[in-house]
Amino acid sequence: MPRGRYSLHDTHDHTPLGEEHFHCAPGPSGWRYVSQTTTPSGRHAGSLDLALDELGRPIRLQLHASSWQVRGAALDGVTWVRTDPTGEHATEGNVRAHAFTGTSPAFLIATARLLRLTPASPAARVRLVAFTDPVLAPRTLDQSWALVRSEAHATDNGPLTVDEYQVGALDTGEQHLIHLAGDVVLSAPGIELEHLESPPSVFPAAPDTAGA
Repeated sequence: MPRGRYSLHDTHDHTPLGEEHFHCAPGPSGWRYVSQTTTPSGRHAGSLDLALDELGRPIRLQLHASSWQVRGAALDGVTWVRTDPTGEHATEGNVRAHAFTGTSPAFLIATARLLRLTPASPAARVRLVAFTDPVLAPRTLDQSWALVRSEAHATDNGPLTVDEYQVGALDTGEQHLIHLAGDVVLSAPGIELEHLESPPSVFPAAPDTAGA
């Protein structure tokens, strides 16, 4: 079960945004990621509990930031309820999208798990609903994902496969690279892995859906 800490910073001017302390693990029915975020001063800023099924679909999203709260899941696309800080008003949303995304590194792992690309695969287009700090307002966006290369690196714990993805925003054409190893983000825009207590988990092979 990987457990560690990411540092988060602004992608434009590199201003520190805080840290995310996480643990995650694959299980018999999918994958779960739990984290707590803090501000640069160390104050609690939010939390995330994300669970995926064996196909990489979000079966539970619980996201908190600045007293705002979002609960969601894959249902008729993706469906969510967003609650304001007073708790008096809740708004529901539904979009024909594949999954959720946001500032947490967990969402990069989740999208890669959902797409299951290989270096030989063509670039995939994915529609996501993003919830961004500080008020978790939803925004629908389209991205392209391509697995550029997958390389094994020798470590003290055996070979570690690092996947390099090229991710593009289809509305602006902006592209960037992210590097994943199992269920850990090694690097991505605005994200740096600062500490890891145990090696990344290796996802089980995709379930055989032939004939389904």
